[in-house]
Amino acid sequence: SRGHDTDSADAAEASMKLNIANPSTGAQKLIEIDDDNKLRVFFDKRISQEVEGDNLGDEFKGYVFRIAGGHDKQGFAMKQGVLTNTRVRLLLGSGDSGFRGYNRRVGERRRKSVRGCIVGPDLATINLILVKQGTAEIAGLTDRTLPRRLGPKRANNIRKLFNLAKTDDVRKFVVRRTITREGKKDYSKAPKIQRLVTPKRLQRKRALRAEKLKGVVASKQKMAEYQKMLASLKKEKRTERRSSKRSGKN
Repeated sequence: SRGHDTDSADAAEASMKLNIANPSTGAQKLIEIDDDNKLRVFFDKRISQEVEGDNLGDEFKGYVFRIAGGHDKQGFAMKQGVLTNTRVRLLLGSGDSGFRGYNRRVGERRRKSVRGCIVGPDLATINLILVKQGTAEIAGLTDRTLPRRLGPKRANNIRKLFNLAKTDDVRKFVVRRTITREGKKDYSKAPKIQRLVTPKRLQRKRALRAEKLKGVVASKQKMAEYQKMLASLKKEKRTERRSSKRSGKN
């Protein structure tokens, strides 16, 4: 009974952390809430569902958050699609969330523990994304803007960021960042642009297409020669058959 009393006391004192991210500013804030009445609004909600922040306090009035995930007190992360508020063991393979496919054999699967996607009181942290901003500013979340450390890497995403036309040279708009080191010369780094269509790439594409077409033409020619050879063999057999029949009659 003594152990049960200590467990209930720990559950009563248990708190939950809310990790709130603001995608528009790049800011992030971690708050800790001890009041169960404030946390009840999250219970029985799933990942990707939206929750109003009015119950969290006056500073969150008018705010709307989307549940992005979380983990329980033992560190097991929530997994989308597992419709339970407990921990379960699933057979996971490489590429599945909750499974690190390092140093594994090809096609190997393992049974791993994951937390369901329904929020419950056993969670230690809930990850939230700010969907709608309220009237009051939240210090450290909406009152500051953090610059993006890295720019987009894919060619179409760079065009989308700078509103470029297809004729513009994407390579001139890559986001570079300067690296500074004590006692050494500064240098800049930039990502390698992915899916970039260059004259060399077009030339290679034309060469591949020409090679493919050359193979198709060659196979057609060989097929025609083969059909011609078959026809000549059939003709020879036919003439041999006729000559044998005539010799038999004589």
